[in-house]
Amino acid sequence: MAANAGPAAIPPSIDATLELLRSADYVADRSLATVLFLSLRLGRPLFLEGEAGVGKTEIAKVLSQTLGRKLIRLQCYEGLDAAAAVYEWNYAQQMMAIRLAEAAGDHDRAQIEHDIFSRRYLIERPLLKALEPSVEGPPVLLIDELDRTDEAFEAFLLEILSDFQITIPELGTIKAEHPPIVIITSNRTREIHDALKRRCLYHWVGYPDAAREIEIVRARAPKAPQKLTEALVLFVQKLRQLDLFKSPGVAETLDWASALTELDAVALDPNLVTDTLGVLLKYQDDIARIDQAKASELVNEVAADMKARV
Repeated sequence: MAANAGPAAIPPSIDATLELLRSADYVADRSLATVLFLSLRLGRPLFLEGEAGVGKTEIAKVLSQTLGRKLIRLQCYEGLDAAAAVYEWNYAQQMMAIRLAEAAGDHDRAQIEHDIFSRRYLIERPLLKALEPSVEGPPVLLIDELDRTDEAFEAFLLEILSDFQITIPELGTIKAEHPPIVIITSNRTREIHDALKRRCLYHWVGYPDAAREIEIVRARAPKAPQKLTEALVLFVQKLRQLDLFKSPGVAETLDWASALTELDAVALDPNLVTDTLGVLLKYQDDIARIDQAKASELVNEVAADMKARV
């Protein structure tokens, strides 16, 4: 999208939503496109849950790109609080303003307090920024990996997700003129409270089947030879059937496709697989399970599957 293009309209149908995603090389199934369409049309936050690397975060990036909206990302982590996510006061500048006022002989405490608790001294964090009006239209607010925070932080989100407003005791309530597009993701390392889920539409983003994953790789890693793309996707699909600590996601499939292309590979072989497993698997115990013999077995199964597909 051109840098000077204005914000695009919300897609008018599920098919248009699918096309919008495809225009940014995001290959979605119809169920995801349906809930995304409803989220956009109804102005409701969308809560996406699923394993890491299946494309949840990418949805927000694609919407920002295709709709011409600013992307505001809140990356969640343990211990995240309102000061880091919503707002905080610039205490250093407030203290300086107090000292300057006292030096100038201004001892009106009420006026000083009024001045230092104005928007001038307010540091806006992602959640507050998302409520600000913009010429680009309402932004896309990505609240990423909410499950990394605790229940106390979820409580901060309830007012925002219900009424798209934030109450600041010293200033009052700040309400968005037009609600942002809200995408919330979770890797489900813990359950999110029902009170938050009720404010959202929900969708579980699972691993794609082989046909869709091949289409994804062709869209995102087009330099990979066609036969290699099919083989590596079928291999990854077989890995996901094993009892691994962390199965490879679509992100790892794309990384592997790029890595094999850089190595000028045209087909899978056991040596190539074992040498590049660190691109797919991120735990040593998982890598140790795929030894030379297991790699040979899986490569042979992939070859047989590809022969049967012809």
